[in-house]
Amino acid sequence: MRSLATILPFDTNRQNFGTIELPRFATGSIVSALLRVSGGYIVGIEGKVIAITGASSGIGEAAAVMLAKRGARVVLGARRLDRLEALASRIQSAGGQVAVVRMDVKRRSDVQQLVTLACERFGQLDVLINNAGIGPISLLEDLRVEDWEEMIDVNLNGFLYGVAAALPVFREQGSGHFVNIVSTAGLRIVPLQAVYAGTKNAVRTISEGLRQEAGDKLRVTAISPGFIYTDFAESMTDPQVKAQILATRDKMAISPDAIARAIAFAIDQPSDVDVNEIVVRPTAQG
Repeated sequence: MRSLATILPFDTNRQNFGTIELPRFATGSIVSALLRVSGGYIVGIEGKVIAITGASSGIGEAAAVMLAKRGARVVLGARRLDRLEALASRIQSAGGQVAVVRMDVKRRSDVQQLVTLACERFGQLDVLINNAGIGPISLLEDLRVEDWEEMIDVNLNGFLYGVAAALPVFREQGSGHFVNIVSTAGLRIVPLQAVYAGTKNAVRTISEGLRQEAGDKLRVTAISPGFIYTDFAESMTDPQVKAQILATRDKMAISPDAIARAIAFAIDQPSDVDVNEIVVRPTAQG
């Protein structure tokens, strides 16, 4: 019998599980039960149900494409529904399975809706990638308090809402994996980035606390990207700072595919291996 890491994709008429065949209508709990045979956890990436916040561009988009290509069933959430639908069309055209929902991580009910969609559409949730984030950085003395609040709401509270939505599901299943996108900004504090780095370091700290509380059935990974070629600077409200960040990005940034590969690496490990911290930055970044 072949590895259950190679179960999906399904053919058009039947679902094949090694030497076990189920009719097409056998979905949800029956399929989930058959998939979960390696210590209560799907081995590898193929067949896993993976939800991603901030999935309409950048790291979220790259991760969605890569994971779907490797056989994951992806559930994507973001504010820009047109971008999500275009991404879903690309994934489906390549033979992948995908569901999308318009959401804002600042609203707890929206994050819950993403997790609920995964469970209702695919019968389970194996991984939640807390990816949504913004960075309207500035000097503290500029007193851009609204920007501070926005970063706290998106980067920190949005992450916590993800934990609140997925943790009960993971506990009930007896398995699950949080992948939290942090930042190298939290590893080296520099001017302009105090509040942004603070939100990311809070996520890093809570991720470690979650890992220690999780026990031997749940996994927690924090990934810290450096300069990545995304539209991250679009959230910046200070024109001078924005121009500075864009110039640095254009000079040294690496593709979001680099972070997608790191995400895939962490997810792909056997269920008894928990990759806790990954830092990925351009070789040119100091």
